[in-house]
Amino acid sequence: MKIGFIGAGNMSQAIIKGIVSSKIVSNEDIYASDKFQPVLEKVSKEYGVKIETDNKNIVKNCDVIFLAVKPQFYASVIQEISNSIKENTLIVTIAPGQTLENLENTFGKKVKIVRTMPNTPAMVCEGMIAICSNDQVTEEELKYICSLLNSIGKTEIVSEHLMDAVVGVSGSSPAYVYMFIEALADGAVMEGMPRDLAYKFAAQTVLGSAKMVLETGMHPGALKDMVCSPGGTTIEAVRILEAKGMRSSIIEAVKGCVAKAKGLK
Repeated sequence: MKIGFIGAGNMSQAIIKGIVSSKIVSNEDIYASDKFQPVLEKVSKEYGVKIETDNKNIVKNCDVIFLAVKPQFYASVIQEISNSIKENTLIVTIAPGQTLENLENTFGKKVKIVRTMPNTPAMVCEGMIAICSNDQVTEEELKYICSLLNSIGKTEIVSEHLMDAVVGVSGSSPAYVYMFIEALADGAVMEGMPRDLAYKFAAQTVLGSAKMVLETGMHPGALKDMVCSPGGTTIEAVRILEAKGMRSSIIEAVKGCVAKAKGLK
């Protein structure tokens, strides 16, 4: 299989890095195109992939095409490459709001489409990627796309109607987590801890806490209760967070994010 990327930005680079590192596909069988020449030169130098400036050449040479351009450029790029798409070409999209139906209509013909929603932790191979596809994609083909994306984190096949919720809970949420880490570190700095040390303590604690949820399978509430000793320091902190509306604020942020994602259609 030859893999092509139309758009060679951060997410494409993360996926290329994962695929090359996992040796699923040789770097000689990976192609990338971009309008920004310095980006192409970087990708070529770091990963040894073949580079192009003509998107149609990517389509002609590859079996799997990742559309990794901004959502507002999808229509023009699809119009450019549509006539070059082969019957068995797999199109993988990376953009919120671009539904399978809309994409099919834009192509104007039957095309194999896999819709994905990754997040930026994919850049350190800890991404969470939601995947769905149209009825042209076989189970084997879907498994192959999952194997490619498992190189940058964890994948989950979901119903398309959940994709907007995915944007809220994982696509955009790294920003919320970074804000939490920053605030946690600010609190430690107020108590005299050097900032670089505060970021390390806060970030590692978030990483370890997330790993506890994933590896123990325990309910987050039960894990929280394990830390809260009767009359102790932690339950006092939890009381304050509840009083300040931490849970409600996060829920409202997710709801607002999902509403915005739905508005992109």
